[in-house]
Amino acid sequence: MSEIARPGNGKIMRRLPFVVILTVAAIGTFVLRDDLSFEVLRDNREALIAFRDANYLGTVLAFIGIYVAIVAFSLPGATLATLAGGFLFSTFPGALFNVVAATAGASVIFLAAKWGLGERLAARMEASDGALRRIKAGIDENQWSVLFLMRLVPAVPFFVANLAPALLGVPLSRYVITTFFGIIPGAVVYTSAGAGLGDVFARGESPDPGLIFEPAILLPILGLCALAALPMVLRLVRKGRG
Repeated sequence: MSEIARPGNGKIMRRLPFVVILTVAAIGTFVLRDDLSFEVLRDNREALIAFRDANYLGTVLAFIGIYVAIVAFSLPGATLATLAGGFLFSTFPGALFNVVAATAGASVIFLAAKWGLGERLAARMEASDGALRRIKAGIDENQWSVLFLMRLVPAVPFFVANLAPALLGVPLSRYVITTFFGIIPGAVVYTSAGAGLGDVFARGESPDPGLIFEPAILLPILGLCALAALPMVLRLVRKGRG
């Protein structure tokens, strides 16, 4: 009897981490939606700066740990955390802390999704016939370009960019590399904005989360998107000629 139960138990155990993440994400979105706001950061800025000045290393470790949890469990507040990184640590090393923490958190949810669902789904897509298999083959052929584009294009939600590669069978190393380098432009923009939060709060204002869509910022990022897409375009051109 126990022999028969093992496969089912194994399937449950594989999916458990992903189910836990989704559950925490759902609860956290409901419970924390009013607690992770610009007002909270503004009202506690003096205490945060005092704690940082008294214990810099501890503040860095606590900040990275909180940021990893926010991303790993898809909790609200990732943009606020990125701004806080600039507010507490300036543009550099704040941007580095932000990128490392976001990459680590994204890797956690990637592994949970890949372990629980991704490997089986990718195998089914490989074994399928017709359009689904062709889509999977096209993505596999252009993985580097697709992954970088998912990170660079501001319109792609971070949660989607974290999960989709896991469900398509992307290797962990490739995912980590493209995540780390792909989020750098956006992270630097928001970290730099966070470094100026002191002046923003002094004026009684709130930072603009949509600043990445300003032409002076968006156009260079779109240029990077075009550069990331270039190998894919060239490959399609060669195929067309062949």
